Amino acid sequence: MNKYISDLEVCQVERLNDKTALIKLTQTTPLPEMRPGQFVEVLVRDSCRTMLRRPISIHFVDRVHNELWLLVAVVGDGTRHIAGTPVGGTLNCVFPLGNGFSMPSAALERVLLVGGGVGVAPLLYMGAEVRRMGCTPTFLLGARTGADLLQLKEFEKYGRVMVTTEDGSAGERGFVTGHAVLSDSFDRICTCGPKPMMVAVAKYARKAGVKCEVSLENMMACGVGACLCCVEKTAEGNLCVCKEGPVFDINRLLWQI
Repeated sequence: MNKYISDLEVCQVERLNDKTALIKLTQTTPLPEMRPGQFVEVLVRDSCRTMLRRPISIHFVDRVHNELWLLVAVVGDGTRHIAGTPVGGTLNCVFPLGNGFSMPSAALERVLLVGGGVGVAPLLYMGAEVRRMGCTPTFLLGARTGADLLQLKEFEKYGRVMVTTEDGSAGERGFVTGHAVLSDSFDRICTCGPKPMMVAVAKYARKAGVKCEVSLENMMACGVGACLCCVEKTAEGNLCVCKEGPVFDINRLLWQI
């Protein structure tokens, strides 16, 4: 798949809460092919403290309006600058990078998409593509509080949505791995979020004999496997998450599960 370096125009910025921004980008020509689970590297302009690009998951690709959506966790100087880009401004992006989720082989596959916090980002596009194939996915989304849940109305467009919160302010109280929906049977699980959550989901999937892929969130500075800062130990040796991932089948990883 070809990669591009483009100045994409910011056509909308929405602060979903005090920690997260939804940025919609466009360009005059049609956006290239992108797969769920891939990411972009965004240049941070006008920041004397931020030299490296920031990796951000592809949240959604709106082909009707020719928009690329990014869900940005505002956690530092770099992401504050990115989220502060005004409408009409541009973000320089290298995209699409990495390998995405594998898709269902049949329309009747029962697909579970599990996300925690801002890790829900790649699952919206995955859910939309799964739905386009004829499957109706189940989303299992977790957060600390109800206010931290993101984009629920968007997820509801493509499948059934189940929710957990640690404080019980929305959905079931607790973690995603304790939700009642896991008593159902599934053929495929895709997950992204905090590593402890993904390890727990992977443990559940292995015990249930379900194919499972995880999207790792290692620090990815270059996006092309050059800087080696995102290396993950796997059954095949040390691999760069930005190039060989960020999506991995759990059987390739050396997690203690």
